[in-house]
Amino acid sequence: LPSSKSVLRLIYDKAKDFVVRAFTVIFLATLVIWFLQTFDTHFNMVSDSSQSLLAVIGRWAAPVFAPLGFGDWRAVCALVTGFSAKEAVVSTFAVLTGASGTALYPVLTQMFSPLAAYAFLVFTLLYTPCVAAIAAVNRELGSKKQAAGVAFGQTAFAWVAAFLVFQIGSLF
Repeated sequence: LPSSKSVLRLIYDKAKDFVVRAFTVIFLATLVIWFLQTFDTHFNMVSDSSQSLLAVIGRWAAPVFAPLGFGDWRAVCALVTGFSAKEAVVSTFAVLTGASGTALYPVLTQMFSPLAAYAFLVFTLLYTPCVAAIAAVNRELGSKKQAAGVAFGQTAFAWVAAFLVFQIGSLF
């Protein structure tokens, strides 16, 4: 049997390696999202985030999420930033709506019906984990194609689950 010292050393080395790699991936993803939120299609800085590249992406993808009850481009942008870290979803809403803290609640209640909010939560909980987790999946599977398949599969499952929540809930 291995000694407890060697097991602890192995755990420490693996955890340190993950933290360093995860930090690098999250940092790069954060830079990309900052860039998308800061610049428009002509690479000019924007003062209103509704003119940013991220908003363009959100508006383009919004129809995909309309059957789930949240076709607002800001909700889609929040999901995009949630790919860097799930915690970024709420902060993205704060940035895109200009409201934070207790002022964010009334804005979100105007953006989402209660049923759409449940569908959004289901989607957020089930769609692909953060980019650092996908990087770990890539390292474990040894294939970018399989890691992308995992991310796509989880996102597709989340879409179907949120669709069912919203559509079945709409019947009542």
